[in-house]
Amino acid sequence: MRAVLRRDVDSGRLPGVVGLVARRGAEHVEVIGSQSFDGAPMRRDSIFRLASMTKPITAVAAMILVEECRLRLDEPVDEWLPELRDRKVLRTLDGPLDDTVPAIRSITLRDLLTFRSGYGEVLFSAPGCPMHRALVEARLPLAEWLFDGTPDEFMKRLGALPLAHQPGERWLYHMSADILGVLIARASGRSFGAFLRERVLGPLGMKDTGFSVPDAKLDRLTVCYRTDPSSGQVAVHDDARGGLFTQARVFESGGGGMVSTVDDMLAFGQMLLNQGAYGRERILSRPSVVLMTTDHLTPEQKATSPFFPHFWDSFGWGLGLSVVTRRSELARGPGCFGWDGTFGTSFYVDPSEALVGILMSQRVPDAFAMPAVVGDFWTSAYQAIDD
Repeated sequence: MRAVLRRDVDSGRLPGVVGLVARRGAEHVEVIGSQSFDGAPMRRDSIFRLASMTKPITAVAAMILVEECRLRLDEPVDEWLPELRDRKVLRTLDGPLDDTVPAIRSITLRDLLTFRSGYGEVLFSAPGCPMHRALVEARLPLAEWLFDGTPDEFMKRLGALPLAHQPGERWLYHMSADILGVLIARASGRSFGAFLRERVLGPLGMKDTGFSVPDAKLDRLTVCYRTDPSSGQVAVHDDARGGLFTQARVFESGGGGMVSTVDDMLAFGQMLLNQGAYGRERILSRPSVVLMTTDHLTPEQKATSPFFPHFWDSFGWGLGLSVVTRRSELARGPGCFGWDGTFGTSFYVDPSEALVGILMSQRVPDAFAMPAVVGDFWTSAYQAIDD
């Protein structure tokens, strides 16, 4: 693993990476390179932007409220999200925004957790369609990371648009997780971040995880890079100082707004591996974790829900995270669950191997695919298993 990750760093695409694998009481950690191309050495406790790796944390928070019966999986969310009452649905995804039919029912919490609410990234299905253009104009799509308004403004803009499909009908990526963050805040009576700190992050000791980085910790925040399309050269996408995470976020994105470290994510993964328990703390019940890590999509829904090429051949979707349905490569067999972040972060739990793995890097991909370092990390982790 050290040689493989070192090769990815030495290629010049990444300044550094941190990889961690924990299995049956043993841990292996690799800390390679630096936090920026011209900065301090990488550290085990370096802080990274999770991007979409935020989604499983959001789903856990929602299930806490389900267990307390403050939210119910199959009840409409209209009470807490009145902006989503009486939805209209596009007759066809690529049709005009005013060519709609009434929604056959309200959106439920289950719809949001399984990404079947009717809101999401239509870019994968109909790029350039009127709905896609309207989302861009409202600054709502994933490419706008991060939304710069208030939670109420987010819901107002979303509520002005029709659904791309009927609630529960198909899977659409991302948007439902951001809606979940607003729902959790309104149902709990506190900010989304405050609820997470009290019920998830605090009990798990995830002291470096949140929606912003305090001044005292900025020396540990890595720099995120991208390729400048005009020059083809590496450019800063989000800096450590003066970047998006140097001050409190008004909109705390449940779909992609958190930062964290490998050890914080290890605690989160160990909790899920232990079926909701971590040390003396119990975050969720075992049945909740089982429900979260079960594939909830039908073959028909997968067939009509475009995503990464061949993604649905070996993956399904649980509640806020992916679930491996068959082994198609050396790494990650059936029952493994977790998710990735677009900047090169990856988090999976494999119950059959009693394994938790986390990779942290920071580079916007040049193509619609996870960077090679992610696959290299998981291949290296699994090739080491000899029992």
